[in-house]
Amino acid sequence: MELHQLKRIIEAALLASVQPLTLPQLSSLFDEFDMPAHDDLSRALDQLRSDCAERGVELVEVASGFRYQVHQDVHAFVARLWSERPSRYSRALLETLSLIAYRQPITRAEIEQIRGVSVSTSIVRTLEEREWIRVVGYRDLPGKPALLGTTKQFLDYFNLKSLDQLPPLSEIREIEELDPQLVFGAAGDAIPVRVAMDDPHTDVATAETGGSPDDDSVEIPEQTNVAGASAHAGTAPQPPSSTREDAPAGAAHEDTPETRA
Repeated sequence: MELHQLKRIIEAALLASVQPLTLPQLSSLFDEFDMPAHDDLSRALDQLRSDCAERGVELVEVASGFRYQVHQDVHAFVARLWSERPSRYSRALLETLSLIAYRQPITRAEIEQIRGVSVSTSIVRTLEEREWIRVVGYRDLPGKPALLGTTKQFLDYFNLKSLDQLPPLSEIREIEELDPQLVFGAAGDAIPVRVAMDDPHTDVATAETGGSPDDDSVEIPEQTNVAGASAHAGTAPQPPSSTREDAPAGAAHEDTPETRA
């Protein structure tokens, strides 16, 4: 099959799919007589990526495969097609997610020991419902505490292909110093991330801490994929300080509107 035709088929499949597609999935589009070689598929994808250089969309590879998404520099215009309120995430949730991402596998007790406060059950439930974290095993201790780790959905949301693309700890600043409108990809560039249209827009700051939505929370700007689904540009999770300044060593208390991290 000619490379030009191969590119057309791959492009159409990626535009029609609501999920990223892997190389084996792209290969399954063809029968055994005209199935392209792996090198031909890779070459076609490379050319499609180059073709997007001056377009409003880009072809990226994330943990679940390849996908088209709206380029960040035109996101503000395309986002006006949707009126959904951007999701807000409490600092406590982002700190918990960061610890899981950077120190996995990790138990809930270990997270509480580092943060100096109890991890709200609603935070863990929210992360599991979004399929950003999962139980990957159990620590060989009394009670067999669950070990938590991140998922492919987590990597896809933050536009990462693997955990190796997380920002190095040496380059991370404190969460409160971050501009909540910035999003970071593998190379630190602002990159949009897409999720499904039926993504719940829960006000996490209010639901999980009882505080005002504007109190100590991060707003995730919306983004759009080329299939027409509303999406969110995720802020790369940042590891928190090793201890809380306002909590004595070894102390653990529940996150509240007055005391949450």
